[in-house]
Amino acid sequence: MAKLVVLSAGLTGRTHELKADKTTIGRVEDNTFQIAEASVSSHHCEVLLQGNDVVIKDLNSTNGTFINGEKVSESPLKPGQTLRLGQVEMRLEVEGVAPAPAPAASVPAGSISPVPSKKPLDQTMVMQRGVSLDDLQGGRAPGFDTSKSFSKKSNKTNRLFVIGAVVVGVVVTLLVLIIFASLK
Repeated sequence: MAKLVVLSAGLTGRTHELKADKTTIGRVEDNTFQIAEASVSSHHCEVLLQGNDVVIKDLNSTNGTFINGEKVSESPLKPGQTLRLGQVEMRLEVEGVAPAPAPAASVPAGSISPVPSKKPLDQTMVMQRGVSLDDLQGGRAPGFDTSKSFSKKSNKTNRLFVIGAVVVGVVVTLLVLIIFASLK
């Protein structure tokens, strides 16, 4: 019997046996396997049993579906491989089948911190994307347009404050002069 074993801290030890031909995984209750974690989409992916194969199909999730660190839209999952949904990692285990060797570049399970369950889970938390290799090779910082020159911003608030201060100063000076003139 094939089963998914959750590896991520805070959810460690949770398992789900894959009995049906189609298992949905997601954050909300109507999924076959609910994972109430903010980085998991409400309906994140499907696990399809096709003969002896286990196939993962992403359901246009916000943070993607990854097998051994590679983003997939639909791909077979082999015993021992790591499936990551958002920040939650799990491994496929099959009775009587030796697990595939883990890749050298896999992320340690302990490095993923769970989101406290007190947060509302009505929206998927979008994970920050790092700098891509294309950005680094192109020599440009993401989101920084070097084609435009810098210009000084005009600040109307400062200008109005200075005008107001000058007007108040003139009024106070006039009042002081009037008071001194009336005392003489």
